[in-house]
Amino acid sequence: MVSELINGAAPALDGSGTEPAATRSQLIVIGGATGTGKTGLSLDVAELLGRHGVRAEIVNADAMQLYRGMDIGTAKLPPIQRRGIPHHCFDELDVTENATVAWYQERARQVITEILERDAVPILIGGSGLYIASVVFDLSFPGRDPEVRAALEQRLIDEGPGTLYRELEAVDPKAATNIDPANGRRIVRALEAIAVTGEPFSSQLPEQQRWWRPTTMVLAEVPRPELVSRLDARVEDMWRDGIVEETAALLEAGLVYESTAGKAIGYAQAADQLRGEIDQDEAIARAQQLTRKYARRQVSWFRRYDTALRLRADDPWAAQTVLEAAGFLNREGTA
Repeated sequence: MVSELINGAAPALDGSGTEPAATRSQLIVIGGATGTGKTGLSLDVAELLGRHGVRAEIVNADAMQLYRGMDIGTAKLPPIQRRGIPHHCFDELDVTENATVAWYQERARQVITEILERDAVPILIGGSGLYIASVVFDLSFPGRDPEVRAALEQRLIDEGPGTLYRELEAVDPKAATNIDPANGRRIVRALEAIAVTGEPFSSQLPEQQRWWRPTTMVLAEVPRPELVSRLDARVEDMWRDGIVEETAALLEAGLVYESTAGKAIGYAQAADQLRGEIDQDEAIARAQQLTRKYARRQVSWFRRYDTALRLRADDPWAAQTVLEAAGFLNREGTA
């Protein structure tokens, strides 16, 4: 378990890979709410590994950073700022495609396996909790039926998410409490799984206890008042940096609200602004409110990992602390 990796004495690694594999993690995960500094920490960890002769590569676990052209609104790090560190699972999909957790699990695990085969350390980073869980835990996903799903998707169009959500509340209240009432795709997915299996959707995802590979889970945290200030400023920066123009280009490329990408916070509000439904001030205010709400859900999700290493990403010793926990450095910070 991750607690054994974090709480035990961290053995040294000489950079040649001669230390027994059981003494260190094969995978480092950096998760947390948006705006907590995860990206910077992942780069610092990768650079510190490099200074000790160990290569590292970064794997994205942010659902919206999978999409090409969605850069400003997702705070995607430009290649020029990646410090020469290989990055994976960015810009993999067009905005007309719908990402699924099952697809992401297969793709990310393939990338991580290839990184390990190159004798490098994969660093999985992001704030999409279920995406991270799908990779690091032994999760399987409930059955599917294209006809059932198509019928539910048509009902979503005809009746709206509210009706389907109330139906989900009636048949599986536990699942309903973990799904945003406005997230039509997740509601449809839950109802599809229930219809196919005859079992509650909430019982079909196993407990997150068995690691896929030896893993160190790190969670970046910021006090709530400070995080709110950061998030509000970030949204304002998105408008200043051109999210409206970026959204206009994505609409031309086929972005629609019904798709996964179309519901992304910031882009949906920018699209409303472009259609003249709201002005810029209202678009920013709505995006700020939704971002704060989303961050609360992220914090709630990651709270379940009570054995994870929790720290501030901007702590000057954060990267060293991560590598001590993962077994790459000793307590003196040497390899």
